[in-house]
Amino acid sequence: MERPNGFRGPRSPILMAGEGRAWWEAGSLLRDPVWRGDGVPDGDGRPVLLIPGFLAGDGSLGLLTRWLRARGYWTSRSQIRVNADCVHEALMRVEGRLEALTERTGQKAAIVGQSRGGTMAKMLAIRRPDLISRIVALGSPNLAPLAVSPLVRGHIELVAALGHAGVPGLFREECLRGECSERLWAEMTQPFPSGVAYTAVYSRTDGVVDWRACLDPAAEHVEVRSSHVGMSAHPDVYRVLGERLAKGARRATGVAG
Repeated sequence: MERPNGFRGPRSPILMAGEGRAWWEAGSLLRDPVWRGDGVPDGDGRPVLLIPGFLAGDGSLGLLTRWLRARGYWTSRSQIRVNADCVHEALMRVEGRLEALTERTGQKAAIVGQSRGGTMAKMLAIRRPDLISRIVALGSPNLAPLAVSPLVRGHIELVAALGHAGVPGLFREECLRGECSERLWAEMTQPFPSGVAYTAVYSRTDGVVDWRACLDPAAEHVEVRSSHVGMSAHPDVYRVLGERLAKGARRATGVAG
């Protein structure tokens, strides 16, 4: 899906080089009081579905999963090993995970998605507001999903070419510029359901996506100062999640897998 006019991915080599601080951000998290749960409300069994970003899998959200479980949330992985499939096909599988999670817990779920995972979270909220209480998108350019840096755009084009050549599990060129892309954009621009809370976390120092494309008018905007890759391991993001995810119904604690 080509990006709408007015957005472009980061061009600064300094911002891109700054993505290397993701490891430092993860280390900082482990030393921060928020990692121990200081001042963080108990999750009290609220269900949370986690969706990773482009070319990442569930393991990339391992720290976040561990932290949420320790705080008392009932977490569920997306079962995505590499988030590079056609988004419509991936969403069908993730929607099944969402249905299983809400059926097992007996309440609506929150979804936390990083980058492309946050775009998928928005689409799921539009499709299934009956199953979702809130979404939190971390560095997700939902106003222009292809407003990314030239390096990442190159990876996207490579994946599309490989998918077009028949490599399984990868999106194809029509997902960027064809009928699949048009269907995706038509769905993304539908009115966001009023009954689902929506928080968009963004960083002006994001070296991967145009931070302005994260400022969805349907969302509450929260700024942090982090890298794109390290946003799911930044202490300030955990404070935001601790506050936002604690709002909702209460249910017994558990792990859905």
